[in-house]
Formats: sequence, C-alpha cells, structure tokens
Amino acid sequence: MVTLSNEPSAEPSSPRALKRRNLGRLVGRRPALAVGVLLFAVLPLVANPYQVYVGNLALIYVILAVGLNILLGLAGQLSFANGALFGVGAYATGLLRLDAGLPFWLALPVGTAITVAIGLAVALPALRLRGLYLALATIAFAQFALWTFVHWDSVTHGTAGFVMTPVDFTALGLRTTTGIYYLSLVLAVLLVAAAYGIMRSRIGRALVALRESEVAAESIAVDITRTKITAYTLTAVYAGVAGGLFAGLLNVVVPESFNLFQIVLQFCMVVVGGLGSIAGSAIAAVLLIGMQEGLRGMQDLQEIGLGLLLLGMLLFAPGGLVQALRRWLPGWTEPHSRGEED
Repeated sequence: MVTLSNEPSAEPSSPRALKRRNLGRLVGRRPALAVGVLLFAVLPLVANPYQVYVGNLALIYVILAVGLNILLGLAGQLSFANGALFGVGAYATGLLRLDAGLPFWLALPVGTAITVAIGLAVALPALRLRGLYLALATIAFAQFALWTFVHWDSVTHGTAGFVMTPVDFTALGLRTTTGIYYLSLVLAVLLVAAAYGIMRSRIGRALVALRESEVAAESIAVDITRTKITAYTLTAVYAGVAGGLFAGLLNVVVPESFNLFQIVLQFCMVVVGGLGSIAGSAIAAVLLIGMQEGLRGMQDLQEIGLGLLLLGMLLFAPGGLVQALRRWLPGWTEPHSRGEED
C-alpha cells in the first residue's frame, strides 16, 4: 500500500524526511521514556517541596491515565467510572489505615483489591451495554459513588473527609514526602512497563480485537465476556494503586477530590495523549497536571482550558500527541494506531 503525502518534502527518499526519521529513532519512545524517568528520579534532589509535590501528583496521574487507556484506548469501552474507582482506592487505603490500623504497606494492596472488586461490579453492565448506554451507566455509577462518599458518614466521614498520619519512611532513611515520591515513581515505571507488556501479549491482541468489532473478535475465538472483565479488572488495578498513593501523598481524603471534573481530567489525558498510546497518556498526564497546578485557584480557567485543549486536539490532531510526534518524527514507533506493531 502506497501512502501519499501532501508535502513533497515528506517523501521517504528526501534528505529532510530521512533526517527526521533518523531523529525520530534517536528521540524515540524508549529514549524519551528513559529520559523522563531520569528527570523524575533527580527531581527531589534539585526541586523545592511544592515542585516535588507536583511531580508526585503527575506520577499518580500517569498511572491513572495509562490504566484508563487500557480500557478506553485498547478495549474501546467508553467508561466514565475511573474517577470513582480512583476515589474508591483512596478511601479504601485511607480508611484501612485510619480505622483498621493497617500500615500503609498493607493498606495499599488491600485497598487496591477492594477497588478491583468494585471494578468487577462495574464490569457487569458492560457485558450487556455498549456505546452511549455504557457511558450513561458508568456515569451513574460515578455519581452514586460520589453520593456514597458524601452521605455514608459512619464509614466515609462525610463531606469533611478524614485526615491520616503521614506515611513513615524512616526505615528507608527517607522523609515522608521523598519516600512517597519515590514509591510513586517505582510503581509508575512498573505499571507503564506492565501496560506495554499487556499490549504485546495475547490479552492485548484480544483487547484490540474487541475494540475493532465484537462480532469479528468472536469469529476468531476471542471470549468477549472474559476480555471485557479483564479490561475492567486491569483498569481497576491501576485506579486502586493511584488512589492509594493519592491518599498517602495528601494524608487527607475528601469527596470533592473525586467529582465530575476528575472524570473529565482523566478522559482528557487519554484523548490528548492518543487513544491506545501508553507513552501519549503518560506525557499528557504530566502536561495536564502541570497546567492544572499552574492555574491553581482558578477553577473556571482550569475547566475552560481543558475544554479548549480537548476540542483543539479532536479537531487538529485526533490521534493525540503521539500522532503529532509521528508526523514530525517518523521514526517514533509508538504502537497507538490500529494495525501498528511495536
């Protein structure tokens, strides 16, 4: 198949195109991710406490966005429940520490397991619903979860939320802020690597087949029910881990942290980064958290900025940031579009 270009200079044989392709290989996905990890690793050594906090928040949202992209970008399931699952992870981990007295090291995996259990409950309507109906069902779940966070006072502590003691990292010779930061970095790296592993695996191929066509997927022996449950389970794992880290970072959990804006923010990260692109989700998460913190205290501007950014990407770069990278750096081999292999 021959691909025609609107730009004569972009022909594969032109020196300019070859130069850009070579630059794309040099500044490719793996080197870019490696440089990103290195920059995050040295951040606590050179930054002030607020900058470290913003970096930590960005790492947490990298986990969230990558997890949501597995469900939305790879499996093609239009779900808006991830913000609520993020809240479940934060509440579960926080309440296990506060009321059950569990140490953070135990509360985090147990809280993640609780989030996965709730995520499986969300997956049940997905087995019968598609498209708009699935979106409405997951929005209803998100609103119900927020209502529960606010009104189940005896468990969630109501609108005021609750405060926890900082996580103790003295055994590792680290302060709380530094310790939770490096824990977030390690988990983000592991979960991003796991996401790439999933994409290359048989599970990943089944998820993509589900996204393209359920009928066609069934014709090649893909178990639709199992694949959907797997997608929701994986996303819930990422949301649970991110929620637990979020609670550990802030040491306070309040319902307003998981409102409708949270859903929009995560959705924008996936769309802006590029549906199905793990690197794109990670980059978009860092950029959007930076924008959000830059507009702190100006909620209206945050919402307007997100809306304009989302609209602009849909109009001018529907494939997201990675599409733009591949346009200018043809050697960038991020496997984000259908049929493209890593």
